[in-house]
Amino acid sequence: MEIRYSVHPEHAKQFSTDDLRKHFLVDKLFKEDEITMVYSHADRIVIGGVKPFKKELPLEAGKQIGVSFFLERREIGIINIGGKGSISVDGEKYELDALDGLYIGKDAEKIIFSSSDSLNPSKFYFNSAPAHTHYPTEKISISKANPVHLGSIEESNKRTIYQYIHPDIMKSCQLVMGLTILESNNVWNTMPCHTHDRRMEVYFYFDMPENSVVFHLIGEPGETRHIVVRNEQAVIMPSWSIHSGVGTRNYTFIWGMVGENQVFTDMDHVPMSELK
Repeated sequence: MEIRYSVHPEHAKQFSTDDLRKHFLVDKLFKEDEITMVYSHADRIVIGGVKPFKKELPLEAGKQIGVSFFLERREIGIINIGGKGSISVDGEKYELDALDGLYIGKDAEKIIFSSSDSLNPSKFYFNSAPAHTHYPTEKISISKANPVHLGSIEESNKRTIYQYIHPDIMKSCQLVMGLTILESNNVWNTMPCHTHDRRMEVYFYFDMPENSVVFHLIGEPGETRHIVVRNEQAVIMPSWSIHSGVGTRNYTFIWGMVGENQVFTDMDHVPMSELK
């Protein structure tokens, strides 16, 4: 498990491109028959990727979180972006097709990931956050997620936000999670941009061709930078940073937030005139 420490915004102003990528970009999440995890001290979120290929993969706790099993004091949200697979939770099996999600609450001990077909393996992306109580395991397909339609063709940001783990759908302690799909010929997400000092956020970009990139914006509104992001890479967004990005073509991304509240609309919008 890789550890990422918190960064102060005044410190981030001095970062080079390499520094920004080192602290905020997660570039290799999926490795065959491995579970990859990054522990961020920004609200103690864990970002992970699981790619079962020839064997089942159990989710195990490491020394970094100091517990006897991974969800002893945590909850987890998972979305499958690959082929059909399954997740076993204390012996109960949940089948997940592409874009199906699963929430697993605190106290679940044995979590096992597997793919149905090694020729088309599953890719389970997850976010995990500290949890104070138990809520039941629940599968959320994209058809069950709450769709929110935003943007316009004129502003190149027409998109649908699917809320998977959200108070309108189900209960969780602090994790909020979903995915956003941009329509063809639309490239911007979340512009005009915003911050939410009460919550950090992780963006995970996928469904991108090899020659496509996203310029993910990071920094305070008056001191912006960018990180070039490619397919199946994630960006850790501290609460003091704007949240926005623009691609060379349309794309899909999973967003996950943890922090003080779960109010999706609790955003501090930034006027375009204040961006620098």
